[in-house]
Amino acid sequence: MPRPLVVHVVGARPNYMKVAPVYAELERLGNVEQRLIHTGQHYDALMKDVFFAELPLPRPHVELGAHTTEDALADLERVFGEQQPDLVVVAGDVNSTLAGAVAASKCGIPVCHIESGLRSGDWSMPEERNRVITDHLSTLLLTHSDDADKSLIAERLTDRISFVGNTMIDTLRANEDAALALEAWREFGLEAGGYVLVTLHRPNLVDDAGLLAQTIAALDDVAESLPVIFPVHPRTRRNLDGSTRLLLTEPLPYRQFLSLEAQAAAVVTDSGGIQEETTVLRIPCFTLRQNTERPITIELGTNRLLGLEPERLRELPTLLANPKHGQIPPLWDGRAGERAAEAIECLVFGATA
Repeated sequence: MPRPLVVHVVGARPNYMKVAPVYAELERLGNVEQRLIHTGQHYDALMKDVFFAELPLPRPHVELGAHTTEDALADLERVFGEQQPDLVVVAGDVNSTLAGAVAASKCGIPVCHIESGLRSGDWSMPEERNRVITDHLSTLLLTHSDDADKSLIAERLTDRISFVGNTMIDTLRANEDAALALEAWREFGLEAGGYVLVTLHRPNLVDDAGLLAQTIAALDDVAESLPVIFPVHPRTRRNLDGSTRLLLTEPLPYRQFLSLEAQAAAVVTDSGGIQEETTVLRIPCFTLRQNTERPITIELGTNRLLGLEPERLRELPTLLANPKHGQIPPLWDGRAGERAAEAIECLVFGATA
């Protein structure tokens, strides 16, 4: 009798780190067949290829080259029709996540959502719409925090929840030693613990010329006393103008970025995942957003929400004099992939029995 087929849909950098531990554990158990489909959402080689080289993921079995959500949806429907999977696994809140969930639902295939239940309450964010719709289309909701569980319970999705922990932290822990051994800060003439790492990419910041200019100006001021390194997302690079004291680099491979992150004095970000990574690494994090879907990183972790107020970045030297030490949330322990795989097998074998 053929083994059940589980298909994982990825398309953007955050997906890879969340899916990899689950894929690896299901492969180790050997009870299901697996296929990896890449939608093509991130088609820059530095934003895609290097991640497959560094993570326990195979090269995608199917690469679609779909650069829009509409194309991804149509292509995924076709592929699901051909492969007839027993379960589709999606992760996070990017457009490929939504496309995978909608396509599977249209084909009558159950969906598992890794990192369910995150809510910012900000419906102007495409990611908020993506994760809410994906959760309501999913049969199995794998959560990483009590906040996420509470959000899903409030939306009457209680029976679908499985609290497994944070799979992205599994990836971090598995790569931490190798990342530290790289000593990536030395490549840029920096000293461990003596620089600020920046990552910004959200449209409401980087596509607003005024806000982006204010942000760069404030970081320039910080750079007078503390070096600032900024691996620039392709979206942000297009909108940068003028000279700066900041050390600008191309997007970095996962381990190289993690190496910089783990030894930074602080991280400035508008990314969701970075808020979680810094909490586990015990690195002060300053989030340049009005809200966060990850309040646990503020309640328990090292994260501070600055609002969408770039001028507050000038407070960094003062804030770093009194850092938040924080604590690591429950089940962010490097074993979430094992629990996720167990929940997936329970669903698949229950459904196929």
